[in-house]
Amino acid sequence: MVKFTYSLPVFVMLIAAAGFAAPQTVRAATNGDSLLVHRVQEEKGMNLPSRGMSMAQVERTWGAPQRKLSPRGGDTPKHPQINRWEYSDFIVYFEHEHVIHAVLNTPAGNNTNPTSVN
Repeated sequence: MVKFTYSLPVFVMLIAAAGFAAPQTVRAATNGDSLLVHRVQEEKGMNLPSRGMSMAQVERTWGAPQRKLSPRGGDTPKHPQINRWEYSDFIVYFEHEHVIHAVLNTPAGNNTNPTSVN
């Protein structure tokens, strides 16, 4: 059995401190969530490559990418090769030869300079 050794005033102070910190945390999370929602809505409104399209279909529809970034993975069946193609407004991710995701290049995202990780 656990015996509590803290006195009531210490417990009250901890609760009060948590109450002061919570509104700032909620406000920060709300701002981050609204940015994410805005970005998802913006992506839905754009004509981006859809999941399952082949590399040839993407290149026929959107033209040649500005850059074809070096592939990652492919060392085991659990880690398939992922290719990334960079266009002016978006990046397309391929697993082997098919699109798995396309995302916008935005200043708020972490994909503004994907070549820096090569």
